[in-house]
Amino acid sequence: MNRASLASAGRPLWQNQRMFLPVRCRVRPSKGRPRGRVRQCAVTVLSAGLLTLTMPTTGAAQPAHSVPDTLGQRMQACVVCHGAEGRSTNDGYFPRIAGKPAGYLYNQLRHFQAGRRINDTMSQLLEPLSPDYLREIASYFANLELPYPPPPPAEGSATERALGRRLVLEGDPARDLPACVQCHGRAMTGRLPAVPGLLGLPRDYLVAQFGAWRIGTRQAAAPDCMATIIERLTPADIGALASWLAAQPVPGAGHPAPVADTPAPLECGSLAR
Repeated sequence: MNRASLASAGRPLWQNQRMFLPVRCRVRPSKGRPRGRVRQCAVTVLSAGLLTLTMPTTGAAQPAHSVPDTLGQRMQACVVCHGAEGRSTNDGYFPRIAGKPAGYLYNQLRHFQAGRRINDTMSQLLEPLSPDYLREIASYFANLELPYPPPPPAEGSATERALGRRLVLEGDPARDLPACVQCHGRAMTGRLPAVPGLLGLPRDYLVAQFGAWRIGTRQAAAPDCMATIIERLTPADIGALASWLAAQPVPGAGHPAPVADTPAPLECGSLAR
């Protein structure tokens, strides 16, 4: 059966032509990265419309099983790693995406597409998607209002956490280090349109992101203000920041702060987009 006959039969062209399966699922090596086995299927789930499954049977004809063609249904490809409704999971390396500013989420999706952030699974998921569709995805997760769980017990020494608190609230003027709250908001829940909150994230994830910026596997649009800040932080600073941030409860519903009425302490390319 060729493409023309499939079309004339009323079946979507992305169906498997031999079994009429709605997705082509191939298991390929994942270079040691978690959940790499699902990525081939997830690409189709993320980008396809209505999925219809018709399996051949030896008995009476069975009714087709339809999956609703909604954005929420398509986003099931995302929650495999990021948890139900983007709430995150117990795995420290998959962050919560629900409730983050839409501008921030959109920027990150584009960074994965452009190679400014390195993750094979994310890059393959996003490669075929248009900027407009990425904005839809970002808005979908940004508009999810879900409660945050209580933070885990504090890690690190009291001295370490005190250093982290000072850097977050005051910075270090002697090293030209701005306080985190100057960009991420006094409540550290982020700021519109594109600055993320830093609370409600696992310590392991925070340390990993600081490290990724340091070695260049995570970047932002130039000028990359976070890369500049990371250069001024010591390993002890990074551990202290991650320990203090991960132990803080998220205030209220965790909504990001309004757009700042004062300039950012450093020029940031991501804020100009």
